[in-house]
Amino acid sequence: MTPTYTAVGRRLAGTVPPAPPQPQDPPIYRDLMRAWADRGRTLPGRHDPEWVRLAAPQVRPGQFSGSPDLPGDGR
Repeated sequence: MTPTYTAVGRRLAGTVPPAPPQPQDPPIYRDLMRAWADRGRTLPGRHDPEWVRLAAPQVRPGQFSGSPDLPGDGR
């Protein structure tokens, strides 16, 4: 299907071109990713349970109570 354009060059609805194919990773990058995975290292774009654990809040809500401000204590 040939796309149809308006007088100002805008593409009309219903004529969206297909997305271009995603390029393959170079072999050296694939080999590096495989070596990292074999050694248990974190991989870009992959879920990392250790990061999730480290980035989680250390203090649970309600674990500590705030002290009330006393009048004239300089806070």
